[in-house]
Amino acid sequence: MNHQPLDTTTNTFFPHVSVVVPIYNGEFDLPDLISCLLAQTYPKQQVEYLLVDNNSSDRTRTFLETAAEHCPITIRTLSENEIQSSYAARNTGIRAAKSEIIAFTDADCRPQHQWLEALVQPFVKQDVTIVAGEIAALPGKTLLEQYADRQDTLSQKHTLAHKFCPYGQTANLAIRRIAFEKAGLFRPYLTTGGDADMCWRILRENIGRLEFSPRAIVQHRHRATLKELESQWRRYGRSNRYLHELHGIELMRETTAKEYGYLLLRWLLKEIPKNSFQAIARKASLVDLLSTPIGLFTSRARYSGQKDAQLPEKAKIIDWL
Repeated sequence: MNHQPLDTTTNTFFPHVSVVVPIYNGEFDLPDLISCLLAQTYPKQQVEYLLVDNNSSDRTRTFLETAAEHCPITIRTLSENEIQSSYAARNTGIRAAKSEIIAFTDADCRPQHQWLEALVQPFVKQDVTIVAGEIAALPGKTLLEQYADRQDTLSQKHTLAHKFCPYGQTANLAIRRIAFEKAGLFRPYLTTGGDADMCWRILRENIGRLEFSPRAIVQHRHRATLKELESQWRRYGRSNRYLHELHGIELMRETTAKEYGYLLLRWLLKEIPKNSFQAIARKASLVDLLSTPIGLFTSRARYSGQKDAQLPEKAKIIDWL
């Protein structure tokens, strides 16, 4: 896997690309997303944007139809109303795509101007089948957003370093169509972990290799409330369980009461005094003071999500082109 930065300033490689975006109740995110798509440096005539409404109950469909009619880029509006899953919606987009390279992002992401150009460039190498771009945080104001930003929670560096097998998150990913023809599509009934499952099936069948393009950047919001943060980390736990059932990855070990006690005591007696003095000197922030308890909270939520999850039998199904 190549992690070297890519120079897009002299790029002449502009194959036709299909960009698939699954959307559920995205009416508030869509104006910013469309603005980002309009600002892409990739030649407009070489891109089609397939925006897939996943049975939204708000005005998403109306907004998509208006955007498709009036925007100077090619927007194709699609619907996936049978299965409530972003992976099923992505499959709908893949089936309709006209290009050999299919890129993915999400409605609540904000692709930077050179995103698509940088994401596609590694495909000039014929052995590259998957390209992952970076996911950066949108500016956040709350304590929890600042904590997640400090931890690089959304960064692809975590998934690309996965000890079982590297993978890229579908918030910023591109895959050759031939890989879907050989390995199948996303599991349509899976609700989390589908990006890892898809990448691993492709890589383990030696269809091609994965490359990282750090200049292909999308921005994403961090969770701003404890409820949102707990939901996010419980979902990560469910993903662990599902991928354990599907691929045999190691499950997360439960932190014992003794370990919790030690970490909290260390926080009270060592970290708080140290960070308090640094805060007075303006060398530390509230994030530094509360980093340990927030980390324990997310760890507990992740384990709970893993413990409570059970892979539905339907989630084992793989769709095919």
